[in-house]
Amino acid sequence: MGAVIVSSLLRAFVGQMFIIPSASMQNTLLEGDRVVVQKLTDLHRGDVVVFKDPAHWLPEPGPARPVDRLLGFIGIPTASSPGHLIKRAIGLPGDTVVCCDDQGRVTINGTALDETSYLYTSPGGEQVAPSVVKFSVVVPRDHIFVMGDHRDDSFDSRCHLSDLSAMGPGQTAFVPESDVVGPAFAIVSPFSRATRFRAPPTFTPVPAPIGPAPERATIEPAGISC
Repeated sequence: MGAVIVSSLLRAFVGQMFIIPSASMQNTLLEGDRVVVQKLTDLHRGDVVVFKDPAHWLPEPGPARPVDRLLGFIGIPTASSPGHLIKRAIGLPGDTVVCCDDQGRVTINGTALDETSYLYTSPGGEQVAPSVVKFSVVVPRDHIFVMGDHRDDSFDSRCHLSDLSAMGPGQTAFVPESDVVGPAFAIVSPFSRATRFRAPPTFTPVPAPIGPAPERATIEPAGISC
């Protein structure tokens, strides 16, 4: 019983483990990898973050087995643990994120990102483009803009920029910071892939936004979809 209590406290306040459910973060993360997520920390551009499904991005899950609910409660994930996604935080509140410049690069606040260190590369050595979806957004207050590293196989913020909701078209493309569990700290299983994460240096020179984050996102052009 004591171990269960300690595990539950650690899960609630310090860290939590998650199983990677899809190929959207290849090759940074592979399906079935287990990662540990930090809870007591700030978010930075470039962090790989776990977050609760913000607005039905995922299909409705089937009922969880009692054993899965118990293991999830004490911080041990199972393949059927539902309701969370993992992507890379690209834009923070107030950031202007644009795809793409004349060299095909994503820019943040006018600074181009060199994403070659983490974008998916095929076994044949071909790297995916930063995005084939063209957009320009200003991230709203208390939200982040996320993208998967396997940009051709990631249903991320770009793919919800035309979603309809009570907040207005495209507003559910931005993940509330309150839904973010935290940044992934490390891969802990399988042991052959154990590694620690750090935000890539390409984000270091990105300047702060020129103004305060708006209450609602600015999205151009209207009606974008993947």
